[in-house]
Parts: sequence; structure tokens; C-alpha cells
Amino acid sequence: MDLDFSPGENAFREEVRQFVNDGLPPHIRHKVMNGIHLDRDDHVLWQRTLHQRGWGGVGWPREFGGPGWTPTELYIFEEECAKGGAPRLISFGLKMIAPVLMVFGSPEQQARYLPKIMSAEEWWCQGYSEPGAGSDLASLKTRAELVKSSAGDHYLVNGQKTWTTLGQYADWIFCLVRTDPEAKPQRGISFLLIDMKSPGVTVRPIITLDGAHEVNEVWLEDVRVPVANRIGEENQGWTYAKFLLGHERTNIAGIGIAKRELARLKRIAAAEGRLDEALFAARVAQLEIDLMALEITNLRVLSAEGAHQAPGPEASILKIKGTEIQQAIAELMMQAVGSAALPVGQTGVGPDYAANLGAGYCNLRKLSIFGGSNEIQKNIISQMIMGL
Repeated sequence: MDLDFSPGENAFREEVRQFVNDGLPPHIRHKVMNGIHLDRDDHVLWQRTLHQRGWGGVGWPREFGGPGWTPTELYIFEEECAKGGAPRLISFGLKMIAPVLMVFGSPEQQARYLPKIMSAEEWWCQGYSEPGAGSDLASLKTRAELVKSSAGDHYLVNGQKTWTTLGQYADWIFCLVRTDPEAKPQRGISFLLIDMKSPGVTVRPIITLDGAHEVNEVWLEDVRVPVANRIGEENQGWTYAKFLLGHERTNIAGIGIAKRELARLKRIAAAEGRLDEALFAARVAQLEIDLMALEITNLRVLSAEGAHQAPGPEASILKIKGTEIQQAIAELMMQAVGSAALPVGQTGVGPDYAANLGAGYCNLRKLSIFGGSNEIQKNIISQMIMGL
């Protein structure tokens, strides 16, 4: 197994690095490098910049308008973007619903939705979790009743979704709904695409510990959804949901982002004189070692994918360790500045670099929960490796 990058891959890295250096708006770079909240316009501007370069569908095959990169090239792209201060791409459209459409969607659905995802004309959000149906997603209650009429067959959807990230910006939501309440939990679920402007859709904010409006609850009351907006077959949505989650968990590892934030941690710790403390310096060093080990694991997965070997429990391993490392970095940043991290988002109380550290710490607690909690991922690993 060769984990070294080829000359062509190193040349590609230089191409991406130059593009990010020249094309990323400075105000966006400043926000990312200093942990400042990004708004919708920032994300849309960067996505459209990528689209103009021909990189709007990163990771997509050529037949769907993507650049046709290998998994290793995609890894290099994400690492260089993170290092250069580019925003993390909003995954709901690009990396979650898009792969589902490519594999399970109809040609009409692919032609309708994929181009507008690439160009940032339409923003997507995810309708999976519900009150009482988070990690145990198969217990979801949202109902979709099929109605046949001369005006066109459609579903009437009623229920509630929660923790809907950036749903306040979304044009569309992909939803898991129960279409057969008598079937076994996983067999009675369908996968619907719902226009957020439909009558009966209500978005209500959930303000998180850091004071941000990032997540929402979405209420669906007699929402009319054309049957043409169903992905694949009725009652087979669980299959498509599992396919989507495999993409989500790999992306959560965020090695490039962790590298960037580790460098930021070192800058903050040096400014505070904490790297002169043996115990604190040792914790930073251990984090760097863990991150290097995670990167090697990721490169091994990429090498296997290049040999057309499907990943096994590695996606869960990357998810667990990647999120734990990102959380640990945020915790050490906050500890480095002490009480200056407490006034969330307030400048002038302490050094400017401390203003968003408390908010960042609180926000990143979610990483070990969404995309399938880390406890669930450990169960998956034990089942796949040890048969438990």
C-alpha cells in the first residue's frame, strides 16, 4: 500500500493552493481563520466562485457535471481549502442528497436538482431527526399519506423534524417519512424531496448554547408533495438513508479543518505563554500525534478506494476520532485563554482571538452526536469487526 502522493497529485495540490490563494475573498478567509460566524452570503459566494472555476460539484463524476476527481484528489482539495481559510462546503446538497440523486434518482430528478445544487441556486437541508427519533432514527413518526386524484397523485405529510441545520436558509428539504405504519420500522419509510415554500411548512429557530441560530425545528402540516418528488420506491427509503449517512460520516472526519485549527491552537497558546507549560504542551503534542494517526488511517481508506475496495468500519472510525480531535482542539483553545473565553462573542473583554472560543467550544459538542452518535458508531464497529 503506497501512501505517498504521486507527482500528478502534488501538482494538483499546487493548483488548488493557488486557486484558493487568489480566488477566496479576503473577508471570508479572515472569518474562517478567526472562528467568526459565516452567514449565508459567505457560503453562497464561495460555492459560486468554485462553480465558475468548474469545481462546483467537487467529488462528483463528470457525467453529472463534476470534475471527476479521484478520492485522493478530493482529499487534497479539502485539505488545501481548509489550510487556506476557505469555508467548509455545506454538505446537505453537495455531499448528501446529490450522491443519492446520482444513484437512486430518476433522470428527471437528476436534471432538475443537480445543476442548481452546483451553482448554489438552491440550498438544501436535512429532515431526518425528530423529537424521540434521533439516534434511533427508524422510530420516526412523520407520516406521508398517499392521495390519488385527477390533479396528480401526491402525499400529504404531517409531522415534525428537529435539529434541522441551517433550515432557515433552505429552499428544499430531503425528508424521511413513514408511508406504511404497519410495516417493520425500517421497511415502512420513504424518502421525499419537499419544497420549503410549500403551504404547511413552518420553520422555528432553536437558539443554541453559543447564542447562534444554526438549527431549527420544522413543522409539516398537510404539506402536499407530488409523488414525482419521491426518491426511488415507496417504503424503501431506509436503503437510501443508509447510503447517505455513509457519505456524511466520512465527511465529518474533517482532517484538513483539524490541521488548520491545530495551527490556530498553537498560535493562541504561544500568545498566552501556555506552550512553556510542560503539561499543556504535552496535551497539544498528543493531539498532533492523534491527528497524524487519523490522517494515515484516512489515506489507507483512500488507497483502498483507489483499488475499488469498499470501506468497511473505517467510515465509523474516521467519524469517531475526527470529531473527538476537533472537540479536544476547541477545548484546549478555551483553556489556553482561561476566563477570557467566557464572554461569548464579545470583543474588547480580552484579546480578540479569545472572543469566539467559548462559542466554538459549545458549538462543537454536537460533532459526536450528529451523523450517528459516536456510541452508535462504536456499535457498528463491533458488529462489523467482531460480529457482536
